[in-house]
Amino acid sequence: MSDGPTVVNTGGGGSGTAIAIILAIVAIVVLLFFTGIINIGGGGGSNVNVKVDAPKIEAPKASAPKADTPPAPAKPSVPAAPAPGPAPAPASGG
Repeated sequence: MSDGPTVVNTGGGGSGTAIAIILAIVAIVVLLFFTGIINIGGGGGSNVNVKVDAPKIEAPKASAPKADTPPAPAKPSVPAAPAPGPAPAPASGG
């Protein structure tokens, strides 16, 4: 009762892939336009002056501190007495 073999066509997605690729390219081009990478207008021919003057910086007007004479050096200290020697050992045997 069968009329012949059943053929299943699984490779017919070519048109869907082509449409997806075209949409991806269009999306990339639109993104480049919005980010300014592609600029067809050329900026409109306007001349933009971007001159920036730095502010003038002046040092504060203060008198220099007076040079005081340094204090006299401290008297040299006397060296400490030497430490006592070790105590003698206790005598054993008693």
